[in-house]
Amino acid sequence: MALDMNWFAEMEARIPKGEVRTRFAPSPTGYMHVGNLRTALYTYLIARHYGGKFLLRIEDTDQGRLVEDAVDIIYNTMRKCHLNWDEGPDVGGPVGPYIQTERRPFYGKYAELLVEKGAAYYCFCEKTESEEDSGEFNREADPCRNLSKEEVEAKLAAGLPYVIRQRIPEGQTTFSDAVYGDITVDNSDLDDQVLIKRDGLPTYNFANVIDDHLMGISHVVRGAEYLSSAPKYNLLYQAFGWEIPTYVHCSSVMITDPVSGNVRKMSKRHGDPSYEDLVNQGYLSDAIVNYVALLGWAPHGDIAEKEFFSMDELIAAFDIEHISKSPSAFDMNKMNYFNATYLRELAPEEFAKVAEPYIRQAVTNEAYSAAAIAGLLQARCEKLTDIPEKVDFFDTLPEYDVELFTNKKSKTNDQVSLDMLEKTLPVLSSLPNWEQETIHDALIGLAETLGVKNATLMWPLRISIAGKTVTPGGAVELCYILGKDEVLRRMEIGISKLK
Repeated sequence: MALDMNWFAEMEARIPKGEVRTRFAPSPTGYMHVGNLRTALYTYLIARHYGGKFLLRIEDTDQGRLVEDAVDIIYNTMRKCHLNWDEGPDVGGPVGPYIQTERRPFYGKYAELLVEKGAAYYCFCEKTESEEDSGEFNREADPCRNLSKEEVEAKLAAGLPYVIRQRIPEGQTTFSDAVYGDITVDNSDLDDQVLIKRDGLPTYNFANVIDDHLMGISHVVRGAEYLSSAPKYNLLYQAFGWEIPTYVHCSSVMITDPVSGNVRKMSKRHGDPSYEDLVNQGYLSDAIVNYVALLGWAPHGDIAEKEFFSMDELIAAFDIEHISKSPSAFDMNKMNYFNATYLRELAPEEFAKVAEPYIRQAVTNEAYSAAAIAGLLQARCEKLTDIPEKVDFFDTLPEYDVELFTNKKSKTNDQVSLDMLEKTLPVLSSLPNWEQETIHDALIGLAETLGVKNATLMWPLRISIAGKTVTPGGAVELCYILGKDEVLRRMEIGISKLK
């Protein structure tokens, strides 16, 4: 059947030209792992840095691995990370559709065009284990590679199932990458990869090339694990006579295995945290994005030592030239450091807002102000999930041992603590109003009257009302939040224990 060349010309006419255009093309197969997030971020930063367009394309051709709601997860993750796209499935654009299965009619036509050009062929051989990966496929032994046009038409007419394979030519192919430079391979090392599977859907590699060209993608960002298959992309572009985009391959993100202690590539298959996992573990999206940006890229010049970047600062600073060839290491301690810094730099009301759900996991008594408790926590937690165990004493005074009253630094023991509590109880009981300043002044004044250090008075009080040696905030702040009646009740329990 003759190809409609006017259709191909119309497709070419749709392609935007003269601007930087990048795309993030995830498969909807679950939560976004750190490597994918980094790819999305770098792709976004390149587009924004050069004043171009950032596209979102959903690659759902691998139907066997699709996960329900995964597209919504992609949308939500990218929006939380401020990776807003200019074109995509939900916002449209000049080169849609932006979901691969909706572009299905395109791929077969382009595969047929390759067959016409002699750069691809119909293969009627038994199905390989995976059509996405030809594995040990031996092109020399493939009887279909050299079938005549008449033989092919006869098999097609007979309804025989087939795939369409790329015909790798003789010689060498040189692939250029913005990070790794030029890579030359012998074409004899490349297999005749499947382009169109038996179900009519394209393989990942073929769909990428067709869609990137038709969407006018100028820069393709992907993981270094795809370098080995990259020369085949060149051969496809060359066969079509298309301009090859700038490829930017990023080195692997490594992690130390918590079980074996071995350094390995970070992978969701090993249970390493995805973006969603990190959020659920109490990390802020902005902190995650900032840290991930530095996993394989480094600022330079006047900002070479800078660690903390807003998104606008990343856009201004990011460049392809300083993406590293060397693998980077994802370090949870470093992640904690970034997150703690971001938590401390939030406005108090913003911290209170993000902290409240975690506070209420442990403090269900609405009489205790979540905002007041948040004020004690902001400088004292690395991640939001630290919060519940830090504040669980507000609802219920835990069982504690009188040994906690003994503190060398505060110069307290059982007798000293009992004396301090017995003298503090009537002072607090007689306070006309229960304000933080009033409580503070009364306790400091009492310590001065008794001729003891502040800590000698405060330590027993804090133990009696919290039942813990480590608390967010000191005795004054805790007294104020707990309220007068509850403080006096807990002090009496402490006095009873010491007696």
